[in-house]
Amino acid sequence: MAIILIAASEHLQALKKRDDFKEAQTFSDSEALRALEVITRKRPDIVALERSFASTTRGAALINRIKADPKLSACEIRIISHDSAYSRVAAHTDAPGDGTAVAVVTPAPVAPLDQRGTRRAPRFRIVDGVEVMVDGNVAFLIDLSVVGAQVMSPTILKPNQRIRMSLPEGRGSLRFGAVVVWAAFELAQTGPRFRAGIDFFDADPATVTKFCDAKKKKK
Repeated sequence: MAIILIAASEHLQALKKRDDFKEAQTFSDSEALRALEVITRKRPDIVALERSFASTTRGAALINRIKADPKLSACEIRIISHDSAYSRVAAHTDAPGDGTAVAVVTPAPVAPLDQRGTRRAPRFRIVDGVEVMVDGNVAFLIDLSVVGAQVMSPTILKPNQRIRMSLPEGRGSLRFGAVVVWAAFELAQTGPRFRAGIDFFDADPATVTKFCDAKKKKK
């Protein structure tokens, strides 16, 4: 039985010692895109995701990508915990019909998406439909802080990719350098898209804060 195991690096070694994963091919959570390439090529019987990774944006995107691929319909996804228990992810659900990504049912309560670790600066959700430019291509802003952002882009974005980003500012724009920290493929009804986390290099904090105050969602 072919098994692929993906886990946060701090948990990977311990999980590999378990009898059910001794023969598994393993990847750390930072290797999610490479893991997806192997999953697509090898079509394993089981893909096991450690719970803290499965609860991140990247983990959810990986689950969605697998469940959306008809060639991987026989692949069972398991969400595993440190207590040796696991949960199976339910089969395909009906698409929501509003252009959002193909949905799956995730097991048990999990942490909010991509909230592991400590933020270097407060991050705020942005109102829907705010456009930014990433290397000259339109992307949509999801959340924003003075040191980074999350965007949704129809153009491919890859981890470690250096980019130029601009935020609309009055009649002009605020331009600065940035790098893609992580990226995840999503298959939406409107077509493929990429959700990405971006770190800023030289953005002016005061200007970004002013933009954020104007565009953030109200509680």
